[in-house]
Amino acid sequence: MQKKLPIHHVSVRKLYPSKNLFTSLTRSIICQQISGKAAQSIEKKFVAYFPVKHFPKPVDIMSMTDDAFQSVGISPQKRSYLRDLAQKWTDGTVRHKKLVNMSDDEVRSHLIIIKGIGNWTIDMFLIFALNRLNILPTGDLGVQKGFQKIFKLKTLPDEIKIKKLAKSYDGEYTQLSLYAWSVLDNNTETM
Repeated sequence: MQKKLPIHHVSVRKLYPSKNLFTSLTRSIICQQISGKAAQSIEKKFVAYFPVKHFPKPVDIMSMTDDAFQSVGISPQKRSYLRDLAQKWTDGTVRHKKLVNMSDDEVRSHLIIIKGIGNWTIDMFLIFALNRLNILPTGDLGVQKGFQKIFKLKTLPDEIKIKKLAKSYDGEYTQLSLYAWSVLDNNTETM
């Protein structure tokens, strides 16, 4: 039998619900497939581009030129994702006021219609914006590396292996994910 991990007895990231779901999704798109440091740098330039220095609203993103996106370091592909998000947020395709009350599966099927939003982005949104308690982002490299370290695996675990190892934590997958990330940040001990 597998020893239970001390997922509640470690200092892991605190979760606070997002006050602005559009901002959360925009940040998630900016962060896709780049390091945290690079994402912070791009986001800082992105916000600084606007004279008011607030996080851009959908109308702000829709008014940005291709050159403006390029000047803040956002790739053409992510530019198209951000424009699609802004358009769908504004025209009501995304029923953003209902997201908080949707089930995890409803959020998934609702957000997947946005260009560039996939499982990883939705998992991050469910955890960090909506603070859902049972999310296990099996496609996240940090979770995979955390599981590899925690369970002393020789190779990175795939989705099936992660789900098998996590089975006894059903209902607490988010806490387990936070624990896996904290192991990588050297904040916790492994088994």
